[in-house]
Amino acid sequence: MEQIYDVAVLGGGPGGYTAALYCARAGLSTVVLEKLSPGGQMATTSNVENYPGFAEGVDGFDLAMQMKDGAERFGVETLFADATAVALEGGVKTITTSSGERRARTVILATGADPRPLGVPHEDELRGRGVAYCATCDGMLYRGKTVVVVGGGNSAAEDALFLSRVCKKVYLVHRGAVLTASKSYWTALQKAENVEFIWNSRVVELLYGSVVTGIVLEGVESGNRSELACDGVFIAVGRIPNTGLFHGVLEMDAAGYLIADETTRTALPGVFAVGDVRTKPLRQIITAAADGAVASKYAEAYLAEQEG
Repeated sequence: MEQIYDVAVLGGGPGGYTAALYCARAGLSTVVLEKLSPGGQMATTSNVENYPGFAEGVDGFDLAMQMKDGAERFGVETLFADATAVALEGGVKTITTSSGERRARTVILATGADPRPLGVPHEDELRGRGVAYCATCDGMLYRGKTVVVVGGGNSAAEDALFLSRVCKKVYLVHRGAVLTASKSYWTALQKAENVEFIWNSRVVELLYGSVVTGIVLEGVESGNRSELACDGVFIAVGRIPNTGLFHGVLEMDAAGYLIADETTRTALPGVFAVGDVRTKPLRQIITAAADGAVASKYAEAYLAEQEG
């Protein structure tokens, strides 16, 4: 007879495995569906220094495996498969995967969001070797060094401000003539003595040996090129939420993130959104884990209500 789980978690990052852990410890049958390997974006970070409990930092992949093992200790099942379709309405939801269908009474969506790449040659292979996408995650690795932030929105401005407190020099490269970030960021950046703006320019090439050593800039209007030495490049040109499966199924904001409040509940009963995939002010490992714990509480309450 086909098993119907109490909880199916779509995504094996910190939000997903925290939700799974809490659900399993509450006595709920739980499966995690993950297409690649545990950890999501966290697993690509070589040294996580802002997650409590690890005084010397921790390798992101190692932390991901510890989260997976901790959840499985309480009976969580992990299925490595690619989800291809979802049916989330009704009392039993169905997730179609490359390894067949899985059915559950509640679904917790933890599919995350990927940094939007700059699209320059060798960007991916230099990730972790001078290319980064999260200043609060990796900024301390560049203490006292010179870095470049690429972007002009709130994320880029926030990254530049954070890095200005730990780095010797911060260049903020923007293809426009003014930032699109809110005025409060602009005011704060102007007061930061070690932040220098490079307007109407784009990064077209990364210079590197074993690690990044600089960038090649191109004037948007002039087309002139120049080199700029630096120790690291923080790319902050947006993120891409992994919500393709949910278009037309769940409500999203203008940027494509799932709309769910601090309860993590979506508009569909029994469906929850946690971590980077949902609308929220801060996307970090610890906030994803917190979402997972919250979702477990409301999933348990939903199931109890359905059982009368």
